[in-house]
Amino acid sequence: MTNASTMSTQDPTTPPPATNPHEGVPGDPLADHYIPVMPVKGEIFEETRTFADLGLRASVMKGIDACGFKHPTITQSQFIPPIIAGRDVLGQAKTGTGKTAAFGLPLLHLLEKDTPFQALILAPTRELAIQITDEIARLSKFTPIRTMTLYGGQAVRVQAGKLERGAEIIVGTPGRVMDMLERGLLHFKNIKAVVLDEVDRMLDIGFREDIRKILDQTPPGRQTVLVSATISPEIEKLARKYLRDPEKIVVASGSLTVSMVKQYYLPVNQWDKKKLLLHLLRHEEPALTLVFCRLKRTVDELATGLTQRGIESHAIHGDMPQGKRNKTMQALRGGQLSVLICSDLAARGIDVEGVSHVINFDIPEDPEVYVHRIGRTARAGRGGVAWTFVTPEQGELLTNVENLINAEVPKLEYPDFTPSAPPEGWRGEAPGGRREGGLTLANGPDAPAAVPPKTSRFESTLRPDLPPVEPEKVDPNKFPGGIVPTKLPPKRLIRGYKTGR
Repeated sequence: MTNASTMSTQDPTTPPPATNPHEGVPGDPLADHYIPVMPVKGEIFEETRTFADLGLRASVMKGIDACGFKHPTITQSQFIPPIIAGRDVLGQAKTGTGKTAAFGLPLLHLLEKDTPFQALILAPTRELAIQITDEIARLSKFTPIRTMTLYGGQAVRVQAGKLERGAEIIVGTPGRVMDMLERGLLHFKNIKAVVLDEVDRMLDIGFREDIRKILDQTPPGRQTVLVSATISPEIEKLARKYLRDPEKIVVASGSLTVSMVKQYYLPVNQWDKKKLLLHLLRHEEPALTLVFCRLKRTVDELATGLTQRGIESHAIHGDMPQGKRNKTMQALRGGQLSVLICSDLAARGIDVEGVSHVINFDIPEDPEVYVHRIGRTARAGRGGVAWTFVTPEQGELLTNVENLINAEVPKLEYPDFTPSAPPEGWRGEAPGGRREGGLTLANGPDAPAAVPPKTSRFESTLRPDLPPVEPEKVDPNKFPGGIVPTKLPPKRLIRGYKTGR
């Protein structure tokens, strides 16, 4: 396959094509099929081609035209031909580059009508599985191919009834797919293709064994597609075991999400974050805002607090009953909500047009999560705005985001917002953000003294009026080496002991 860098002339700022890390490795099935795609800097769409050039059948093209799409993204133009050709694919592409259509359109082209369970798509979360189903359903409007979703939280009998109708494409989370398989309500006899979307996230949240069990039980002659934003050694190992003569495609094109969203960060002290959020919502009056938090407890607190202050807000997170989550999402899609407070679980499953603003109440520790969050706006090529609250202790997290998106996030200040002094009993920001409110419950004589916020090196470089940060003094008498542990080690040796029972 021709390298995409030959499609147009590169400018001097464009990085050279990536080298093949598999070349020369004995027995590596990816050595001969590595396709680094390095388009022109900032290029997102393959404007030299149309979807009609990709060889899709007429009924699929009719659905694409109805959605208003003409040119495929770089990701779609590179993924679709080899999948249509029946090749196994290990694909890496950034968020916001059209990955769902990249594997969904070839499935609609290849599958036959009236044969149930021909394709299986696995996703890490319920919301993402529903989103994939909805997107494929829109694209398949003029085809006989039907799609359904399997996920935990919905009654088994409801999903069993849908399975009886024999959808050609099954989209689901690994846990519920295994459950339905063990109940005998689902079979893999007709499986022609298996797609694992966001493999990195599925491995992160513990679906390793379920994925292996599912792949082991599908027909050996199936087509397998692994799609991920990052490809770790563990994903490479999975590909070597389950993919046959795979084609590895690394798309380094710009992200439609990042390029279409106006991003800003707002410096704020931890105790002022709720006050700043209320200030923004009252003064900016955005059309539809998603507010992302790190903790489920914070999601509920913000939704309740904003509603009490005259801004109707709703919450969605993993601990809510599935019925309530579905009802909230239906209201969101129906344009009945103006502010939705979300946990990171929902960041990968909200695909709603009309989201004008995304507010990162808590900046995530994983910069990939940041991209997924802001990608909830700028849907279908529209623009959007993303605001991120950054405390003095979180400069490094912002730097990680900027390194990932390869762009500087500009600073935004509100002159009419007046920061407040640390509240009485303030103990500083706890590690890992476990104390979002930042206030102790004690207010009596035993309450700890207020601790002024620590200035990070990041904040010092941005604000020359602040004194430079001095290195922490080491007391060798406190602990060996002078390092005082502040939390438990990440891994501990815990052994089980046999008892007489």
